Amino acid sequence: MGIEEPAIEPERFLEDVEMRVGEIVAAEAFPEARKDVYKLDVDFGSETLRSAAGLTDNYTTDELCGRQVLAVCNLGTVPIAGFESECLVTGVDDADGDVVHLEPERAVENGTRVY
Repeated sequence: MGIEEPAIEPERFLEDVEMRVGEIVAAEAFPEARKDVYKLDVDFGSETLRSAAGLTDNYTTDELCGRQVLAVCNLGTVPIAGFESECLVTGVDDADGDVVHLEPERAVENGTRVY
């Protein structure tokens, strides 16, 4: 994983992977899921997409609302316990193995493409 993966062409990555900045506008518990995740609504400016995100260890739903995140928007829809997850909110594991979401260092317009 990561650094050990083979190199790819930068143009190919930018053509294939659509990452955008969005703002979490709603977050709620998702007890039906097998893993501990939240249901999120993420505003990308021109549209709002839903995501099932494993941010429950480090954030409450109230802490997430209003925060910007980096998300992959073109993976298609993934059904999770009857919920249609439409984007992948990105994150990394901290030293305890809890997910920390990735966000821009300062606010940018929702829907801004990451490159």
